Amino acid sequence: MVWIVFILLMIPVEMTLVISAQGQAPASLIVIDASIPPAPPHALPFPAGGRSATGHTLSANDRYLMLDGKPWFPVMGEFHYSRYPDGLWEKELLKIKAAGVQVVSTYVFWIHHEEVEGEFTWDGQRNLRHFLELCAKHGLYVWLRIGPWDHGEVRNGGLPDWVLAKGPTRENNPGYLTYVRRFYGEIAKQTQGQFWKDGGPIIGVQLENEYSARGPGKGTEHILELHRMAREVGLDAPFYTITGWDNAAVPPHDVFPVFGGYADGFWWRSLTELPPTPNYFFTNIRCEENVGDDLNSKHPEIDALNSHYPFLTAEMGGGMEVAYHRRPRLSADDTAAMAVVKLGSGVVGYGYYMFHGGTNPDGVRTTLQESQVTGYPNDVPVKSYDFQAPLGEFGQEHPSYPVLKTLNLFLGDFGTDLAPMTSYFPTRIPESNQDVTTPRVAARIFQDRGFLFINNHERAHELPEHKDFQVQVKLPADVLRLPDAPITIPRDAYTIWPLKLDLGPLVLRYATAQLLCTLDRPRTYVFFAWPGIAPEFAFEDRDGVSIEALTGQLTREDNITYIKAVSPGSQIAVRVKPGDGSSVNILVLSREQALNLWKSTIRGKERLVLSSSELYFDESRMHVVADDPSLLKVGFFPGLERVPDGFTADKEDGVFQTYSVHLESVPLKGEINQIQEIGGDPAIRMGKEVAMAPEDSAFASAARWKIEVPQAVCNTACTIFLQIDYEGDVARLNVNGKLLTDNFYNGTPWLVALDRERFHQGDKLDLQILPLREHAPLYLPKGAWPPIPPGGEVARLKSLQVFAQHEYVVGVEP
Repeated sequence: MVWIVFILLMIPVEMTLVISAQGQAPASLIVIDASIPPAPPHALPFPAGGRSATGHTLSANDRYLMLDGKPWFPVMGEFHYSRYPDGLWEKELLKIKAAGVQVVSTYVFWIHHEEVEGEFTWDGQRNLRHFLELCAKHGLYVWLRIGPWDHGEVRNGGLPDWVLAKGPTRENNPGYLTYVRRFYGEIAKQTQGQFWKDGGPIIGVQLENEYSARGPGKGTEHILELHRMAREVGLDAPFYTITGWDNAAVPPHDVFPVFGGYADGFWWRSLTELPPTPNYFFTNIRCEENVGDDLNSKHPEIDALNSHYPFLTAEMGGGMEVAYHRRPRLSADDTAAMAVVKLGSGVVGYGYYMFHGGTNPDGVRTTLQESQVTGYPNDVPVKSYDFQAPLGEFGQEHPSYPVLKTLNLFLGDFGTDLAPMTSYFPTRIPESNQDVTTPRVAARIFQDRGFLFINNHERAHELPEHKDFQVQVKLPADVLRLPDAPITIPRDAYTIWPLKLDLGPLVLRYATAQLLCTLDRPRTYVFFAWPGIAPEFAFEDRDGVSIEALTGQLTREDNITYIKAVSPGSQIAVRVKPGDGSSVNILVLSREQALNLWKSTIRGKERLVLSSSELYFDESRMHVVADDPSLLKVGFFPGLERVPDGFTADKEDGVFQTYSVHLESVPLKGEINQIQEIGGDPAIRMGKEVAMAPEDSAFASAARWKIEVPQAVCNTACTIFLQIDYEGDVARLNVNGKLLTDNFYNGTPWLVALDRERFHQGDKLDLQILPLREHAPLYLPKGAWPPIPPGGEVARLKSLQVFAQHEYVVGVEP
């Protein structure tokens, strides 16, 4: 018998592909060969990084970033300070942090600070220094995007009108550079002492944006001149970046490129659904536009250049803005599935654009949005820059916020493991961007451990379920087949499974549940089950270590313990006991519970918080936010030593000790009076390629309503929201004769918070709706077109709701 075992062990790895319990591998087996380790990472050909005033170090090689000498996987979210009221910055930064974002990126829009030549404005919501101080206060790093051309859907890409009038821009024109140097110098004054080397939060600076010019004084020559000037005036950061798409001019030293990708694009000229995007396919090609329909590289030389730098992203779509002619509506799955794909494709730093929306500030001489009138290709709303981001224009949580939070929590706890891992792809990959039958899978591996990434979602193109799904991953010293028997991957699933995860007492060979986060005390690994995929765990047995299945069925075979049929919930599912009195817990939540999970240090201990309310944390306080005060409930694991002030203890929910606040709801009802029917019907204007947004004068004939909002008497802090459900083309909401914000109709109810300085309780609001014509040359999402009579139009207010969003502050000091 011993000799038989020996002979089996000597069978080449390749031959194991045809062996199964029945003697034959399934024909649909997905094989990933990760048996050959990559070469070690190399140093960058230029210095990058630095030491902080407190002794911490940042550095990089050609594969990943490092913090204090260890691989570091930063999660970055874009939030534009000048597009949000400064009195609310701190609250919004804490909400961003609660979602697992570690780095805040922000544009410094030149036109927001020097719209009139020589008149710099750095106060109010343009107070960059105060914004940086708040980031530092709450442990958030900052990546400044200083342009001078930023884009960001701002007028002239952020260049003031007067700069354009001086002569050529975005090149080494001496006159232009003189003004750029002055602008950079003003930024340096505002940021003095706020850089990493000074103990401040700024770790990176992005130069220019989407830059592809070539020629004398342009291209890499211009980028390097901007880099020199930035450092010379004092903008001295560990890292400098440029965007790597749009045929970017990438210098051979001093900066490295960052990348992006979006689920849709308001800038597309098409008025129909877009074809499949490569952002839903696993590939090592970093530039979206460099991926052909066959999913192969159009320009391998670009890939070769990019491979010398870590694969960082700055603009993975956290949502999408709308333009007048094209108004996409994104789902949380559209956004999150891209993230799973990019993580599986080798990204080592994930940047969301946007993570928080905002509202364009008022201009001194003009409005400040991108428009066709100014020579740009799109018309975007005058005020609204909601971007369908995880946190919207008014800080409201969009459905993508909790979904992306699950990924960010994972990266916060396991990013150090993921960063040095190399991507490997199956031997059979999709043949083209039209291939919906080949499963989309990738693995990232380092030293026999890693993660498996699966995506079965694509925006606007339904993918079928994949039956008989099973993967074999060949590691340098092992071969994994998972799950134990083939399963079905449901439509729209996108998930991450661990491979040979070291739990301390033993190794988890694989799990078909998604790893979410960990706790130190008690040592707990938190997973969640994807709907339609049964959680299955396979452990490598080790002498002296016992495994208890508190839910599910336990079997053993060939020194592997399998636990199947685990029931997701708030109870510990598996407990591992090494025999020294300690234990390791495995908690398997449902996906709904995972979306409601938060993690923070509370009363001196790292805890999980389970709540369907929105939460954020501020040192010794926890903020609980909900539209319905009956939802002000929270559960803690580990439980608290005493009941929080104002809360009452409820029954336990599995391992979570739950508490609630009992508050009376505040019924609010606005008064609505239509004061004008649709007047004249201005013709739609066509720009060079697409329809143009209506001029201000068109709103004189819009349908109009006066809205009176009652005084709200809340027994907690609260914010008053309007939810406006309408059908039409463009809507504007005015207060005291000034535009508060605006909306391009795309079938989604319009949410507006009345928390801006220009609105006061008792003010009357003026709602204007322009009519939507039949067959207007616009793209609206499927199902968004309202019924319109032949040759007619519609401008209808369907309903208006006024509600208070309650915020209860809980003291959680030690």
